[in-house]
Amino acid sequence: MTNTHTNTSVLETQPERTDLPLVVMPDVVESMIDAFRANFSLLHNIARVRMYTQFTLDTDEILQRAADADALIVIGFHVSDDMLNQLSSHVRCFAFGGTGVASYISLATAQQLGIRVCNVVRYGDSAVAEHAFALILELAREVGRLNTQVHSGSWQGADGIGLHGKTIALAGFGGIGQTMARIANGFGMRVLVWNSHVDQQAARELGVTLVDDLGDLFAQGDIVSLHLPLNESTRGMINARILDRLRAGTLFINTARSEIIAPGALTQRLQRGDIRAGLDVFDCEPLPDDDPLRALDNVILTPHVAWRNDEACANLTRQVVESVASFFTGGTMNQVV
Repeated sequence: MTNTHTNTSVLETQPERTDLPLVVMPDVVESMIDAFRANFSLLHNIARVRMYTQFTLDTDEILQRAADADALIVIGFHVSDDMLNQLSSHVRCFAFGGTGVASYISLATAQQLGIRVCNVVRYGDSAVAEHAFALILELAREVGRLNTQVHSGSWQGADGIGLHGKTIALAGFGGIGQTMARIANGFGMRVLVWNSHVDQQAARELGVTLVDDLGDLFAQGDIVSLHLPLNESTRGMINARILDRLRAGTLFINTARSEIIAPGALTQRLQRGDIRAGLDVFDCEPLPDDDPLRALDNVILTPHVAWRNDEACANLTRQVVESVASFFTGGTMNQVV
């Protein structure tokens, strides 16, 4: 790795190979830098890489950093249609570091512009499922609040909620949903799964009970957890009517995509105060200071980090780099558009 810029926050590979196309990472999560660098050899003699290690969400700064890119690696920022149009004159491939690319890039616009969009697959099933259960456990046992109590000198404690024997309802039964079912089985929970696009063999092996109607699924769960992909059929599908089926005391978990829920519907349901939630995804990220969710004491909020652990990071960074290499060598790895 050679740094040819006076700014030490910019790292480059093969800078002398100006005959090669340029891959730009306009920003990167600090904990991912070493993992990406470990995979850049996969682009040797295929493409140069320029990685900016100083994180930014400023659109003008991102556009400036991407000014001469042939491909762009998208980590943590949204690509608006205006950005797509500005970049389309020279960027021919966007490689997104995640699975929910439709939340970050308009696939229809990219297709109209003839731009390749790639995402990654099955890179963090365990990471996301483990975080979902961390949210469940925090809601059930309030370890964070109890820790604060003891550190501040209190010994008040709190009554918890047992998970053994409870019913967890899973909307979505792909890799993450199936991992959720395995963990729930370990807790001795009853597992319900919405019967839509379900791997029937996996359902039998994991001993889950299938429920045909999504509203019925919501009504039967002591815990309801979302693990659906975001696409045109799922966008906004969980509306106020379905959320109204949640029973008082239900724990609601979303580590999937917030756009699966109709705008404003979950906030309105939570404001009634009879259910609690653990949320890792939001309509606007970072979550605005004045978002009403911040004022609710029946919600645990985390900053879209369910995917972030060491194993998932290694898998994600490798796939992102491999998909870019595939684009430049005529392949179709992880191509969405």
